[in-house]
Amino acid sequence: MNRKGGVKVRRVRADNASAMTGSGTNAYLLGEAQVAVIDPGPDDPAQLDALLASLGPGEEIAAILITHAHLDHSAIAPRLSQITGAPVHAFGPADAGRSPAMQALAKAGLSSGGEGIDHGFAPDVLLPDGAWISLGDLAIEAIHTPGHMGGHLCFGVDGLLFSGDHAMGWATSLVSPPDGDMGAYMRSLARLSARSWHQMLPGHGETVADPAARLAELAGHRRKREAEVLAELARAPGTAAELARRIYTDTPAALLPAATRNVLAHLIDLAENNRAIPQGTITSSTRFAPV
Repeated sequence: MNRKGGVKVRRVRADNASAMTGSGTNAYLLGEAQVAVIDPGPDDPAQLDALLASLGPGEEIAAILITHAHLDHSAIAPRLSQITGAPVHAFGPADAGRSPAMQALAKAGLSSGGEGIDHGFAPDVLLPDGAWISLGDLAIEAIHTPGHMGGHLCFGVDGLLFSGDHAMGWATSLVSPPDGDMGAYMRSLARLSARSWHQMLPGHGETVADPAARLAELAGHRRKREAEVLAELARAPGTAAELARRIYTDTPAALLPAATRNVLAHLIDLAENNRAIPQGTITSSTRFAPV
């Protein structure tokens, strides 16, 4: 339990540590009496018990807020909603918010890379960009930040940024088309960076004390990776997997599939901006060439 500024915040970390989730997925309980839960977590009875045990005497969960429909963030939401009566708020179902380009790629057959999408996710309340949720003295802003997923939301509360998987301190985010969109990711980073935040509380890892510096670091990392992709393309055409092996030379083999999806996202963004040429219909195994 912690009080960050004027907001009471409690973190419940799911016991699902992995290479992709770090020390586990963070659920946050905000406020007092009428409590909001951000990203309750995976469908695990122990996680459900931990969330309910975090409530004080006379407190109740009044709203469940989902940053995005990945199973480690949203899967337990229906069960928690059934028990508490709290509605589930989100931008939309798992495929909501995709750009027309990503919709076209999905229709043409580009599939996700197996990132644990919660395909059955169905929120009770749709939150458009800029929507506000009010619970007592608590006012929560929904900020649409597509990139990691098309329907990804961040939540702003009294200078605190609850950043889901869009921005984390322990690692960079996976951007895996057609759910992930590198161009949208960079625009969302820029949008968050244009505002002043006291702290950033991500979906994985620890609280980030200097959000501005971390957001700038993440944007710089992506620009550097884009430059590496372009340099490798100039050296020789390749598929996302081939380029990933040439770029991520120190990455463990278990993480290369995720790296490959990130490279694919860069390649698609470069192709959309006429900076790379796909040789045929874009799939996960399409070969790209330099312009």
